[in-house]
Amino acid sequence: MQAIADDLNARGYRKAANTIERLLPVLMSHTAFPREHGKRIRAANMLERVNLELERRTKVAGVFPNDESLLRLIGAILMDINEEWVTGKSICRWIRNDQPRRQGSPILQKN
Repeated sequence: MQAIADDLNARGYRKAANTIERLLPVLMSHTAFPREHGKRIRAANMLERVNLELERRTKVAGVFPNDESLLRLIGAILMDINEEWVTGKSICRWIRNDQPRRQGSPILQKN
């Protein structure tokens, strides 16, 4: 990424180069996670799924009597989603690191 910023700077695109240099730690933050997490964090699909789940479950409730009741429901939904993420009971589950993997076997398997 630094090479891209240097190239942009050399071509006269100083603002673009400054933006990349300024945001470089954020752009590379995914490298702090284990490689096995790549498929789960690489796209915004996970965030979109959370938003759709929030929308689906709040529509069922209909009208909320006050803001606090809406916040309680959203908090409960987010805690449920977090529990699914932590325990691996969502769409995919992780293969344990101590299990031998066959050549070409996927890191993620469907439940």
